[in-house]
Amino acid sequence: MGKGDKKTKRGKIHRGTFGARRPRIKKRIKPEAKIDITKKAKA
Repeated sequence: MGKGDKKTKRGKIHRGTFGARRPRIKKRIKPEAKIDITKKAKA
């Protein structure tokens, strides 16, 4: 249990790998990107 252990989060950080204990952080889509400003509502 430490830097040499492949299965722990600390070991993953030390090795620079990802897995179940250290998943990759997904980029979130900004709410502004979802809304299309060019389209206007009909009055």
